[in-house]
Amino acid sequence: MTSINQDESLIAGFEAFYNGRSPVDGMTFAALPWDIGEPQPRVVDSARAGRFAGRVLDSGCGLGDNTIYLTGLGHDVLGVDGAPTAIDWARKRARAQGVPAEFAVADVTRLDGYEDSFDSILDSGVYDCFDAELRKRYIAALCRAARPGARFTLYCLSDLVPGDLPGVYRIDEQILRDDIGGGGWRITDLRRDTFLVNQYAGNFFREQGLAVDFDDQGRVALPAWAVEAVRL
Repeated sequence: MTSINQDESLIAGFEAFYNGRSPVDGMTFAALPWDIGEPQPRVVDSARAGRFAGRVLDSGCGLGDNTIYLTGLGHDVLGVDGAPTAIDWARKRARAQGVPAEFAVADVTRLDGYEDSFDSILDSGVYDCFDAELRKRYIAALCRAARPGARFTLYCLSDLVPGDLPGVYRIDEQILRDDIGGGGWRITDLRRDTFLVNQYAGNFFREQGLAVDFDDQGRVALPAWAVEAVRL
């Protein structure tokens, strides 16, 4: 959830995060905020609802938990991320769980070489990391990588995230409709939801004076959007 730009300097920023150094001034965590040690609950819900079929892309897969989960269900999944260290971690997690998950390093704002390759696309917490220009480039790249009729499932932080956190873009409904609806996709569902971060992120938010509530596992549910779309 850091502000990123998929050029060398910002990929280096993510690399720093995966190696224990924050790339954003004023934001320091004891662990990666999005590392909850399991797939995001909404991804599990989406899988149970039959959102994923055919060849699946987990875009910006990070530590790979969602890719591993979907692969374990029998889906044909590729997890991609711009940070090589993230992919190394994801592969280690997959091996530790005995799951033959597939991962690759790739610039998700371009996805060169993956044109017309996927029937389902998942974005769990990536889109909101980009500035306005990169969001549009990213959505266009996903559209090129998707086959006609492909399903797109996206979860991102919303404009209701409390306070003024460094490196976090607040996404409102109109931004989503302009970027996704105007980027080669037809939105079929758009609703308010939540995205889980770990206790270290929750502690950081409290230190910043933000009101957050922890669940029974010490995690915090941040305001988010859930979006479902179909490639035109």
